[in-house]
Amino acid sequence: MKPPALLPSMLLAALCLHASLPRGLGAMPEIINVSAYDPKERQRSGVAYSENDVSALRASGASGLIARAGKGGNLDEKCGDFLASADRAGLLPGVYYRLQTHVDAVKQADQFISRAQTLARSRSWNAPALLLCADFDAKSRLSDILSFMERIESRTGVVPVAYLENSTHLKQLLGNADAATKAKLRRMPYWVALYSHDKGGTAEFPPPGSPGGLVSQYNVWPDWTMWQYGGVDWERGRSHPKVYSHGAHRFPLYFGNIDRPLERNVFNGSPAALQAFWQRHGLRLK
Repeated sequence: MKPPALLPSMLLAALCLHASLPRGLGAMPEIINVSAYDPKERQRSGVAYSENDVSALRASGASGLIARAGKGGNLDEKCGDFLASADRAGLLPGVYYRLQTHVDAVKQADQFISRAQTLARSRSWNAPALLLCADFDAKSRLSDILSFMERIESRTGVVPVAYLENSTHLKQLLGNADAATKAKLRRMPYWVALYSHDKGGTAEFPPPGSPGGLVSQYNVWPDWTMWQYGGVDWERGRSHPKVYSHGAHRFPLYFGNIDRPLERNVFNGSPAALQAFWQRHGLRLK
């Protein structure tokens, strides 16, 4: 498949992304990511959603939804339903796959691609593209990360987005890579995970404090593209919202009027740049 084509105006928006970032995170588009663990249990009064109806997420301000396609050789059974309902609600659809070390990286990439291509053919979509994202396990090998990325690109023409945890192993692994390897890694936009300014530190890598601090610790990318600022803690089988709130970036525990925790993200750019980004790193849907 050839890489998705961009309209000239959208391409210009993508190229100018870092030159025209909004000053406040409140202006950045919100994106929700989900898996078979969603929706989580009700925690407060408000509105609910399901894999078959995510209109409440759109009404609360979400612009996109990224569903887990699979992990470590196993497919996620709710992925297709989540994506179809996202498209009906007017959300940009995306998929991610969690790469794990106990299964060959190329086999996992092939499973991911086959799943994404099947989903792309499964309906008449309103959205222009299906975003492709790679979720790298905290213990991933550098060779597996590169193999996974390169397999996706060779089969689809799309360079996926890279989701990285606040992981000491990954910081050491990627930060110590040679210049040529770092150049390859930088082709994947960086999706940063940071829920707290003062957690996850070590003697070598103290708490990064901000997404920019985490970018510096990885020493690969010049900036982040998406920030997962909200997730969950699990305790005795119950989920609890875990959300970044510090300094100028104080996000509420819950998203809009939603009655339960969500995994939440912001995109580092304008709504127009988000559309261009989605097409640049996604499978064409129409």
